[in-house]
Parts: sequence; structure tokens; C-alpha cells
Amino acid sequence: MKTIVKYVLLDLFRNRIILVYSLILAVLSISLLGLDNNPTKGLLSLLNVSLLFVPIITILFATIYFFNSVEFTELLLSQPIKRNTVLLSQYIGVSFSLATAYGLGVGLPLLFLVSGTASLILVITGILLTLVFCSLALLIFVSFKDKTKGIGIAIAAALFFSLLFDGLLLAFIYSFSDYPIDQAVIAILALNPIDLGRVLMLLQLDTSALMGYSGALFKKFLGSAAGSIFSIICMFFWVFVPLLLSVRIFKKKDL
Repeated sequence: MKTIVKYVLLDLFRNRIILVYSLILAVLSISLLGLDNNPTKGLLSLLNVSLLFVPIITILFATIYFFNSVEFTELLLSQPIKRNTVLLSQYIGVSFSLATAYGLGVGLPLLFLVSGTASLILVITGILLTLVFCSLALLIFVSFKDKTKGIGIAIAAALFFSLLFDGLLLAFIYSFSDYPIDQAVIAILALNPIDLGRVLMLLQLDTSALMGYSGALFKKFLGSAAGSIFSIICMFFWVFVPLLLSVRIFKKKDL
């Protein structure tokens, strides 16, 4: 596994897209944090950028990379190597490279400009989202043979979690506003890793006026500490469940 991961990492770090991705994040981070003397506003702006761009860039890049590496995957499978080892090695390589790019692009500016617990949580949130959407990209790869269809599903998944999900949630809240649905809303929020990341960050900032309905619910029923732990646990489920499904499908897949 170490050899495969090493090869994937070397291949990815030679890829200029990873470097460009990290540099763009660094420029955005420095720009947003330097626009205002209020560090909270800078962190919120950077959070919104992370929630918008990290999921779609991660799932698109990872999906394209997995499909482009089919021949390499077939070559590895012709050797006496277990299928789950091949698949997990590729996932580790891709997710680690993208997470490192995010950590450097966002983490270093935060370290020098706005260091603190909230900044650390923002970096952790971005890395967790990277792991989640890499895992979803892997599930798409093993579920579809056609590259075009896989990329289309990846775009649809990113747009669903980024935009459509919140619209459906608002429609649900509006339709059943006469009923006690607060706890149900918390359960529904757990179905969207992007919302979990947003709530995790807002609970750390503890800015009541900016927490919104979801953040207020988490604080009301779980408290800041328990709400943060709940969000992190749910995000880890979002990492491991698609990953385990991918391994299960890939073991039975006819390449």
C-alpha cells in the first residue's frame, strides 16, 4: 500500500493543478483576512468560500483523476495485490494531496494573520470536507463505468449539497412550521456534510446574530461543545460510509 500511495502522491504533486489550487486558496485567504480589521468577518468570508469551492473542486478533481487512472488500476490488479488495497491507496493519495493543498493554502495565512481556535476549526472543517467529497468521488467512480456520466453525477452531487439541499430544507421547515420539528431538522442537517461544516464553524465563533436557524438549533439542543462533537462525528460517517460502500462495490466489479 505504501508504494502505491507514494506513486499516487508523486504523480499528483507533479500535477500543477494541486499547486494552483493551493495558491488560489492562499491568495483568497490573504485577501479576505486583510479586507477587514474584524477577524470574525474575515473567518466567515473564508468559511463561505471554503463551503462553496472546496466540495465542487474536490469531487470534480478526484472523480476525473480516478477515471483517468483506470489503466493504472487495471495494471495494479493484474499483480497479486488485493482490490481493497489498490482502491484505498488511491483514495489516500488523492485525499491527502488535496487536504495538504487546503491546509497550506488556508492554514498558513490563518496561522500568521488570525491564529486561534476558530482558525484551527476552519482548517479542520475544510480538510474534513475534502475527505468527504473524495470519498463520494470514489463511490461515483466504482458505481459508473462511463467517465462522462460519472463527472455529471459528481457535478450534480456537489450542486445538490451546496445549493439544492438547503432549499429543500427551507421548504420542509416552511411546510411544517406549525409542528415541533426542531429535532427533526437537526437530524436532516446531518444528511448534508456542508451544513455540518458550517454549523461546526459557527458554533466556535459563537456569534448569535450570524448562527442562523441551524446553528441556533444545535446550540439550543446540544450546546456548543456537544454540537461540535456531533458535527465532527457525522462528518466522519460521511467519510467512512461511502468509502466502505466503494470497497464493497469494487470487490465485485468486473473491470
